[in-house]
Amino acid sequence: MARIEVIGCDAGAPDTMAAPQRQLLSRCDCLLAPRRVLEQLQPRPNTQEMHGMEPLDTALAWLTQRHRQGKSCVVLASGDPLWFGLGRVLLQRFPPEDLAFHPAATSMQQLFARLKRPWQDATWVSLHGRDAADSLVTRLRRHPSALVVLTDPGQGGPADVVAVLRSTQMLNCYDLWLAERLGHPTERLRQVQPDGLPTDVDPLNLMVLLHRPTPRPGPLLPWFGLDDGIWHQHGDHPGLMTKREVRVLLLAELDLPSSGVMWDLGAGVGSVGLEAMRLRPQLELHAVERRVGAVPLIRRNALMAECDVQRLHVYEASALAVLHKLPDPDRVLVGGGGDRQAVLEQAAARLKPGGRIVLPLATLEPFAAVQQQLGEAGLEVHSLQAQISRGCPVGGHTRLHPLNPVFIVSGRSPRQAPPAR
Repeated sequence: MARIEVIGCDAGAPDTMAAPQRQLLSRCDCLLAPRRVLEQLQPRPNTQEMHGMEPLDTALAWLTQRHRQGKSCVVLASGDPLWFGLGRVLLQRFPPEDLAFHPAATSMQQLFARLKRPWQDATWVSLHGRDAADSLVTRLRRHPSALVVLTDPGQGGPADVVAVLRSTQMLNCYDLWLAERLGHPTERLRQVQPDGLPTDVDPLNLMVLLHRPTPRPGPLLPWFGLDDGIWHQHGDHPGLMTKREVRVLLLAELDLPSSGVMWDLGAGVGSVGLEAMRLRPQLELHAVERRVGAVPLIRRNALMAECDVQRLHVYEASALAVLHKLPDPDRVLVGGGGDRQAVLEQAAARLKPGGRIVLPLATLEPFAAVQQQLGEAGLEVHSLQAQISRGCPVGGHTRLHPLNPVFIVSGRSPRQAPPAR
């Protein structure tokens, strides 16, 4: 029995097809292809049977019958039939040995060729399916350098992509490109603006999000609660930063004084400490982060956040290695990593009267131990758990997408130091 030749093509077929595939096309007895492609193939030999793709069940029944009759059949599909194409359906219906696949360039490959950009670092996400919004949010949280979004006119188009970017506070992180009818003589590739999306978008489209080396802040930064997307990130661990809503809670728990010294230990990208400086310009911030490149990164974020860098001191080291160099603190924020117990012991011993130590915890195990240690150090302990979800609009509906839960433990020293014994 003859094999079914499944040939991938672009919108310019058959002119853009390779010679061996054009020969298969010209010699076959039966041809199954999208209607728009069949219209471009006229005229065809009178002996050749042709059938459109819609409805698909009818088309596959027609193909099955011709194949069982021993006729040579060709199926034309877009791009690579095995990448979001007809190949999966055909393999469910026919044995693999009855099929031969001839892939063409995928729309993703064509897109990056038009952009003249290497794409080995690119990822993709599809808006086809019920969990499309969750998939897009999950991808964005990894801060990809290039993300191709396979849109779906019925589920989520360019406006929905922009809405998700806005809901995840990452709109300022990416340049947006819209590609329409790739491979067709009327193809179009254009950069679009989030607040000015075109209205003449062809249904055959996809989007690519290209990460900006420098995030673009808005024209006027808010007093506090800066969007997640404006902060520079560590390239090897993008997205590992305190999210905006948690940042606001931490600032409230810190109960910042009008002036004084703050330690930000395990500062990450510096977002919490720098927001504290924006609220209290007379505050002296000592940010400690052991990750390589912490000093220039946090200083770049300080400039972006319009902080007084004269009062900012950044140390690329573990907390225990530099605490002895720091002035006694009025406020201490302890992030993740390192010997938490030893850091808390030193911080509590040097905390000024009326000072506060605040710890955000991502896991449950240290919760009780931290409370106990702060209490034994003579601090008044307060704790809370925050579970925050962000509304994520896709396809005219809103779904709540949860952030990771966080436990926040605070310890406050008495206003007056206890008398010496």
